[in-house]
Amino acid sequence: MKIALVGGHLAPALSVMEALKPREEVIFIGRHTVFEGDKAKSLEYEMVKEIGVPFIALNSGRVQRRLTRHTFTSIARIPYGFIQAIAILRKHKPDIVLSFGGYLSVPVGFAAFFLKIPLIIHEQTLEAGLANKILAKIAIKICISWKQSLRFFPNEKVVLTGNPIRKLSRSDRDPEWKLLSGQKSNENLPLLYITGGSSGAHALNTLVEACLENLLIKYRVIHQTGDNLKYSDFGRLTTLITTFPKNLQKRYYIRKFINSYDTGGIMKDSNLVISRSGINTVTELFSFGKPCFLIPLPGGQRNEQLKNAQFVKKVGIGEYVSEDELSPHLFLSKIEDMFVRYSAYVSHAQDAKSLITINATENIISLLYEVFSKKK
Repeated sequence: MKIALVGGHLAPALSVMEALKPREEVIFIGRHTVFEGDKAKSLEYEMVKEIGVPFIALNSGRVQRRLTRHTFTSIARIPYGFIQAIAILRKHKPDIVLSFGGYLSVPVGFAAFFLKIPLIIHEQTLEAGLANKILAKIAIKICISWKQSLRFFPNEKVVLTGNPIRKLSRSDRDPEWKLLSGQKSNENLPLLYITGGSSGAHALNTLVEACLENLLIKYRVIHQTGDNLKYSDFGRLTTLITTFPKNLQKRYYIRKFINSYDTGGIMKDSNLVISRSGINTVTELFSFGKPCFLIPLPGGQRNEQLKNAQFVKKVGIGEYVSEDELSPHLFLSKIEDMFVRYSAYVSHAQDAKSLITINATENIISLLYEVFSKKK
């Protein structure tokens, strides 16, 4: 069996690819760069290449939610994306296309339908992403992660698989970040993991920059900035840390990207995770029962991240504040307040873990085999 995976949600795709790779032939169709007009390599490109899966770049356009200088050229590339997707699928001849949402999944999904290749889509969110809503009519099966998504799709196609999560650090690796974790650090300070997701978050990075010295007086910090060349957050923060006393410098670990193998381990070792509230992040936070401080991405598709953050708060393991309300002072005081009430968040860890489908990856793979056997 040969599987082509596509989509903007990398964490579940990586989990499925890793499980499939020893058994079947796998390819991944994705974006080569992070943003349009930006030359920075995407994390999906780096990670897919690292695990040894062939990466095929697709240069399709999309309908942007905000008007930028790239808007019209992006729209003009949409038909080209469909033609390119057909060429890719004809060349590689997958038996099944498995999509994880995002704008690239649309041309690939329609190309699969045109070529009569079975299409399976996976929805990570509590509702339904735009791409999956479009593809639901032509997909033969729809995997959902949460019961709340059921109302958005045709019941006869839906399978509740759960949302696959990444593995912890591989046993054959000894990553640098462990110098800051409880395993190798001599300092008995809480460990914060601050991340804006694979692309980073400029607003979160500037917030950290404004109060970094005060943060490092009380906490150890692992900070993933992303690599947006427009803002150069990583370079600025890397320079800033050199101006601090040596003892504070040792408490700060900064990287543009953090290997997906390490992310789960970092999250597990951290005392508090500070991040956006994308659904894959929320899934991992639930799986660890990890206390978290969430800063939802403003707007987005139907305020998806705000709804995710509200869900986390309702379960009891975290708090959230909207980006436009945050100041460096409020940011610091919110973190301190959460540590004062830390035991209350930890007490809801099991409630969060109970919401996760542990064997989500194998559920999806079983469905792939089922569809393949019917195709044969």
